[in-house]
Amino acid sequence: MKIVFMGTPEFAVPSLKILADNGYNIAAVVTQPDRPGGRGEKICFSPVKVFSISRNIRVLQYERIRTEGIDDIKNISPDLIVTAAYGQILPQELIDIPKYGIVNVHASLLPKYRGAAPIQWAVINGETETGVTIMKTRLALDSGEILLQKKIGIGEKETAGELFVRIAELGAEALLEGVKAIQDGTAVFYEQDEVAATYFSTIKKEDARISFEKSAKEIVNFVRGMSPNPGAFTYINGDRVKVFLAEVEDIDVNDSKVGEIIVADAKRGLIIAVKGGAVRLREIQFPNGKRMTDTAYLTGHGLL
Repeated sequence: MKIVFMGTPEFAVPSLKILADNGYNIAAVVTQPDRPGGRGEKICFSPVKVFSISRNIRVLQYERIRTEGIDDIKNISPDLIVTAAYGQILPQELIDIPKYGIVNVHASLLPKYRGAAPIQWAVINGETETGVTIMKTRLALDSGEILLQKKIGIGEKETAGELFVRIAELGAEALLEGVKAIQDGTAVFYEQDEVAATYFSTIKKEDARISFEKSAKEIVNFVRGMSPNPGAFTYINGDRVKVFLAEVEDIDVNDSKVGEIIVADAKRGLIIAVKGGAVRLREIQFPNGKRMTDTAYLTGHGLL
């Protein structure tokens, strides 16, 4: 079976690797163009490109695949296209090329959490379980027929970044199982329940600001879901402060206003009044400072 693999971030690497390791013919890999990043804005290869080069797999890159890449893919004539967090909307002309269509590795139990950030939103929303779906690609967002799903629990303190690693590996396992079923003719696809579908948007940097109008538990989950990227933040005395870890704090807030600092000392930490209670900002980083515990920071700084 001749496969074209389309993916870009670290999430996609285990899926590409498992296909290569199991002897599938990866005719080409399509990944996003090289971008400047990191200190000095040096041009960086995507994780998928780095892996592909290490395995001598042909790499194709397009600013817009719908206008630049269709002929290349037609010339390859793949039996199957596999996508995993590629990063561009695919046109119908591309979907129609492979004999077995396009299958996608999606990081949720569809039809829940359609969209570009399912892992983060599952953590933010306090889910205790999520998973991966191997599905057929359609033009409508994440609405294609399901081939198979695998579930995974979410730890009470697990961050989106930590869950990301586990789901990427689970997705690779599910993909291999799905591709084998397609190859041997035993694959059975079924439609999603549109009534149960939920959609969540892409998360931008400005979306990571903490709202103290939420409950302490909601804020704790929000911080987990925004870790490591884009990273939750708030403003304290005019400074933009990154928050890496928050905890529900059992303390009497009296008549404190939502968002008000009610404790800020080196013994008890940094505690803020929120809707219906209080939250402790356990790990923080002030501008031009290092990431540290709230008590370490407050040892040498005053906030009240």
